[in-house]
Amino acid sequence: MPKMTERERLADLEARQRKVAEEVESARRALRDRYAGMVTDLPIEALSERDFKDLLTHAIRVGGSQALSALKALPAAVPEPKSRPKGGPATSMA
Repeated sequence: MPKMTERERLADLEARQRKVAEEVESARRALRDRYAGMVTDLPIEALSERDFKDLLTHAIRVGGSQALSALKALPAAVPEPKSRPKGGPATSMA
């Protein structure tokens, strides 16, 4: 096999680089799709869209294990009482 010129070698390397970049992007999309599928099983409607995004962003920023450890250390959440309808009495009539 004849030796490649520097120009041919560069072209070959650039083609390989593009192929690897495409494979990385494909793998990234597949992983994100898999994780997005997990969200459909969670009761995320209890969070606002902003809170959900902030929660994920911070968890990813600090690292999953650290975020999970910090969240597990928090006391159990007490459900917020449902707000009373506007215009209703402020105290019980009983």
